[in-house]
Amino acid sequence: MDYDLLNGGNLAYIGDAYFTLRIREYLLGKGITEMNRLQKMSVEYVSAKAQAKVVLELLPNLTEEETLVYKRGRNYKTRAARKIDIKDHNISSGFEALIGYLYLSKQNERLEEIIQLTIRVVEEKNE
Repeated sequence: MDYDLLNGGNLAYIGDAYFTLRIREYLLGKGITEMNRLQKMSVEYVSAKAQAKVVLELLPNLTEEETLVYKRGRNYKTRAARKIDIKDHNISSGFEALIGYLYLSKQNERLEEIIQLTIRVVEEKNE
């Protein structure tokens, strides 16, 4: 599969799934096992609003290639859920596309760097 040919929506689709799984693993690893608490806490990381905040800190650290993938996801036209601000939705789609691209292209070290940065940014903002 040529990942460069996938559109931003395809990349965001797989990126959303992978990122959600990694956050759930992270929270379980912290010893959080009560289902309602897990769900509530995971939203702090995976919501469009949270991801949009992370992107502001992430963008200056992206390579040129990563920035292009982010923009491909951000600019992909799709409908946001009614409760989500369209701007946050578009930004988070770019973030998810980047995660999806790094995952599919097996850039595991960089993928882990970005996930750890995301966790740190979300947790600092919640303190």
